[in-house]
Amino acid sequence: MEDVSDPPFRRLCKLHGADLMYSEFISSEGLIRDAVKSRQKLDIFDYERPVGIQIFGGDEEAMEMSSRIVDAVQPDLVDINFGCPVKKVVCKGAGAGVLKDVDLMVRLTKAVIKGTNLPVTVKTRLGWDENSINIDEVAERLQDIGVQALTVHARTRAQMYKGHSDWSHIERVKNNPRITMPIFGNGDIDSPEKALEYKNKYGLDGMMIGRAAIGYPWIFNEIKHYFATGEHLAKPTIADRVEAARNHLIWSMDWKGERLGIVEMRRHYTNYFKGIHGFKEYKQRLVTTDEHNGLMDIFEEISQEYSNYQIV
Repeated sequence: MEDVSDPPFRRLCKLHGADLMYSEFISSEGLIRDAVKSRQKLDIFDYERPVGIQIFGGDEEAMEMSSRIVDAVQPDLVDINFGCPVKKVVCKGAGAGVLKDVDLMVRLTKAVIKGTNLPVTVKTRLGWDENSINIDEVAERLQDIGVQALTVHARTRAQMYKGHSDWSHIERVKNNPRITMPIFGNGDIDSPEKALEYKNKYGLDGMMIGRAAIGYPWIFNEIKHYFATGEHLAKPTIADRVEAARNHLIWSMDWKGERLGIVEMRRHYTNYFKGIHGFKEYKQRLVTTDEHNGLMDIFEEISQEYSNYQIV
């Protein structure tokens, strides 16, 4: 969730029911170089708690040093990303690249545990490809060195974000009698129905939601309500969507500064207003307007134009 799960986005997710949230993943090398962007990602706020800081890297010393830096800002836990499949991360022997060398994964994790007094968790994938699924070994070895919880994205690195996730592998890890740490599933949860189906079918300790929350933070409360009642919450109205997008923009400007907040918010508008008929002109204006008051005026126009619009 790089360039997505920053404090403004997390604030929206918390407001709409997320139980636990994580920072964007942070380069261990960037932290120890004192890189401004990496340091800024350490910003957390009390209203977010519980919140974890997620780090990645392929060097033991850098991972230990970065975990000491993270420890100083006192999140609720430190998470290690051994799941990112993008080439620029994998080529550095980090993220999902570590799945090809479980011994290295263990050493890197030990280094992080050594550097912090906080609970350490891990997020990873099933394996490098379908011929090298090694999540069973990974889970046992990580638990043995003190990892407190494991999240598994139910795809291999080779799949990237394509094809279907296969949670049966995570279920097998959960049912391993040696495994006592919490096991969380991730991948393709995009509706309350699917969330309940997977909860009942796989019996895990929880699930993580990533892409489905982008532009749609309501998914957390929708799922929790469906679990509790078997009924659906009403879909967010246009007014709800405008309010969320406007708050996201305001909080982004507060945190990043007005100019950067406006520019980096542009990637989110398509998701907030997805599926709304005739919205193309408004979207074009939202992504080309450079001034705060002008954007507020556009939001007000959208609210009035679509005041009677029904979302199915």
